[in-house]
Amino acid sequence: MCQMNVLEAKTNFSKIIAMLERGEEEEVIVARAGKPVVKIIYIEPEDTSKRIGIAAGKIWISDDFDEPDDDIARMFGMID
Repeated sequence: MCQMNVLEAKTNFSKIIAMLERGEEEEVIVARAGKPVVKIIYIEPEDTSKRIGIAAGKIWISDDFDEPDDDIARMFGMID
């Protein structure tokens, strides 16, 4: 754990973030007039690989979904 005052944290904000990302510190406490007021912590990136296929089996797509309806095709000038 590292503690610094508001001005020091403001001046070194990018360095604080880098320090947390590298795991050099678990948290940084920012103090005002020597009293802790906030804690800065690193948040692990969310694993988005688990989201792939989340809707598998829940969505049905018609076999002819990519074949334009004649009325709609005419409205978009796709056929005469």
